[in-house]
Amino acid sequence: MNKAIELLRASQVFFLATTENDQPRVRPFGAVAEIENKVYICTSDNKNCYKQMINNPKVEMAGMLPDGKWVRVCGIVDVDSQQGAKIEFLNQNPFLKEIYKVEDPSFAILYFVEGTVEVYGHTGVEESFSI
Repeated sequence: MNKAIELLRASQVFFLATTENDQPRVRPFGAVAEIENKVYICTSDNKNCYKQMINNPKVEMAGMLPDGKWVRVCGIVDVDSQQGAKIEFLNQNPFLKEIYKVEDPSFAILYFVEGTVEVYGHTGVEESFSI
């Protein structure tokens, strides 16, 4: 499994930061998937966070790990509208099947086109890698 996925799942809740004009916007997320070795997140295309990612695809995510370290994922996202990818996302996050349906046109999944992951401990960056 992709190490970025393992770290984000270990944090259980992670926070996605986007920008709206010059204002940062942050919200909690809890679902992530690995599809074709890429890191995926989901949202609804009628939410502000989706619109913000379309306008500026540079995002960051951060979550606290159980051992007190924390993880930051930053990079550029893009939309994947393939039905197969949506099915796989829901299969990896079955609790979302009560919220989203594959055929729902507002169900949006995005993946990191490029990015970096950093794991921080009490003394700073302990690990860094590309996704």
